[in-house]
Amino acid sequence: MKIDVLTLFPAMFAGPLDESIIKRARKKGLLDLKIHDLREWAHDRHKTVDDRPFGGGPGMLMKPEPIFEAVESLRRGQTRVILLSPGGRKFSQAIAAELAGEADLLLVTGHYEGFDERVREGLADDELSIGDYVLTNGALPAMVVIDAVARLLPGVLGDDESSRDESFSHGLLEYPQYTRPAEYRGMKVPDVLVSGNHAEIEKWRREQAKKRTSESRPDLLK
Repeated sequence: MKIDVLTLFPAMFAGPLDESIIKRARKKGLLDLKIHDLREWAHDRHKTVDDRPFGGGPGMLMKPEPIFEAVESLRRGQTRVILLSPGGRKFSQAIAAELAGEADLLLVTGHYEGFDERVREGLADDELSIGDYVLTNGALPAMVVIDAVARLLPGVLGDDESSRDESFSHGLLEYPQYTRPAEYRGMKVPDVLVSGNHAEIEKWRREQAKKRTSESRPDLLK
């Protein structure tokens, strides 16, 4: 998969995307990730990418010209252009799986008071938000999307089965899990998990996933 990111703060991406699973995916060639500075498409000597909104109001808006030029320069035939902003549809595991099926993504990160509306109208194929809160810019949401999508690509995780039974994969939170020792500070692993009865283990896991979801995230059961 190829992912390009258009941002005003490319240095923010260096640490999180150069470690752990994402680093390995990049080294294996499973993820081709490139970060681009939007100011490279600004033509004045100050590299201006924002201006005051027509009609007045607080803050500054991202100008259409550099974004249009950047997207047109980076977009290829299959590229899906996605804006990261609070006004997008809420990102979820289902959307991550949907995007993992794409070959080419271009993430455009929001800043200031957001985008000139013509960016949405003329460029965007989709618009995503990672939650009902506001951040200082769209770099962190872009990293969240990249991480969630990349780990679903075949071969990225050590075992592709790992991503199939996780929280949200089937509309439920993940069931409780335990490892050695079987007893620690008086807390014991449930007997069923050491019984060797795989049918009973699967039944227990389904029940526990439903119980945990009901207690912590009842909205997922609606």
